Amino acid sequence: MNDVLIIGNGPAAHRLAERLRHHGHGAGLTLLGAEPEPAYHRTLLPQFIAGSLDRESLRLPPVPGARVHLGTVVTAIDRERRRVRAYRDGIETVHPYGTLVLATGAQPVVPDVPGLRTPDGTPAPGVTTLRTTADCDRIAGGSLVVLGGGPLAVEAASALAPGSTATTLVCPGPHPLHDRVGDVCGALLTARLEAAGVTVRAGTAAVRHAPGRLELSDGTVLSADTLVLCTGVTPDTRLARAAGLDVHDGIVVDDRLRTSDPYIHALGDCAEFDGQTLTGISGAHEQADTLARILTGRPAGHRHASRILRLRTRAADVSCIGTPADFDRPGTRRITLTDHARQRYAHVAVRDERVAAAVLFGVPQAIATLGMLHRRGRPLPGDLLGLLLDLPPRPASDSAGPDADPVICLCNNVTRQHLHRAWQDGARTTSALAEGTRATTGCGGCARTVEELCGLWSQDTRDPVEETCPALSS
Repeated sequence: MNDVLIIGNGPAAHRLAERLRHHGHGAGLTLLGAEPEPAYHRTLLPQFIAGSLDRESLRLPPVPGARVHLGTVVTAIDRERRRVRAYRDGIETVHPYGTLVLATGAQPVVPDVPGLRTPDGTPAPGVTTLRTTADCDRIAGGSLVVLGGGPLAVEAASALAPGSTATTLVCPGPHPLHDRVGDVCGALLTARLEAAGVTVRAGTAAVRHAPGRLELSDGTVLSADTLVLCTGVTPDTRLARAAGLDVHDGIVVDDRLRTSDPYIHALGDCAEFDGQTLTGISGAHEQADTLARILTGRPAGHRHASRILRLRTRAADVSCIGTPADFDRPGTRRITLTDHARQRYAHVAVRDERVAAAVLFGVPQAIATLGMLHRRGRPLPGDLLGLLLDLPPRPASDSAGPDADPVICLCNNVTRQHLHRAWQDGARTTSALAEGTRATTGCGGCARTVEELCGLWSQDTRDPVEETCPALSS
């Protein structure tokens, strides 16, 4: 069994190390992390800037037996000698490997707008990206502007609004997330954000930045003590290119997550499989699980991961399953529910009686259920309309099967029963439940549900597990 060296110490690298140990990898295991901090939940940074999580709560648990070198910047890969050169505290270090894994992640995109960069290319004073805890530490002042129209921009703006005197979200489309959710759902999302204290400036773009101010293409000038850039990322392929590996948009890998060098693998945001780069932490976790099996001699092969987005924000409960193109594929029928009065929306694409794609807003139970069915390739429940309308579930029966205990944390397969047992054993807070069950420690999408269960169990003397749960069987 080869020694494994992982370049990176983010969530994907940490998951791989954890799963390698789980599957019995007994040889050397080393991670080289450029950041000075231990591994943490990058996807939970919006909760960190909101103040609902502290640094300690962000951290991922140490992997037993893994050597982690923090503050270590890798400078080159020597494929011939199978070793990596790096710098730590100004001193060059050399790290040999039997198997090398690139988990170098992605770099934030800084738009080519005057005033956003210093001459050396780094963000100007008063400007920050949102990729690390160090980025979060640069956010200051009462007037905050978030630039971008994607999920991170929405999460960041809604997280910052309660603690600022003015928070503005500037997005190029007619609504935030418009390219994913469309007009109706986008309008509902905009309304919820504004109700939460976010001013949404849609259909405009930044044209010039100066300290404390941002000029938009429509002529508006915004006060901006801090400008937060949530304007996309690009795979970090610099080391791979310099080492002569095949690179397109990302580092090209096959179904065993091997690069063009059989001794080097790649996973996460930096990797490209079958012409597609990865989006979302759940996909990175699936890759890590697959690669851990491969490197420990178990049969496994990578395939395209399910594409599921769920916003981590209190402002709105939004989920996108699949891609917009999935709604138009042959053999697909669509089901749409619009309820403006109760601010609910569902647009579901069904193919072969399974969820092919969906856009869901304000229907948390449908979000959880349809997401699980899509991941598992299970048929739709018999009462789909009742699920979308959030009607009382049918009475449970002896034949309800194991799915009558719903999965709350899809990333780590933690059910409501698991959470309740941990609660009974003394885990009476969200962080304690996370430590005891690993719920919320994947993509973070279930954090709100776990928090709500904590509140329910604290106030209700009934046994919550005995309450009727929605039937997920077909």
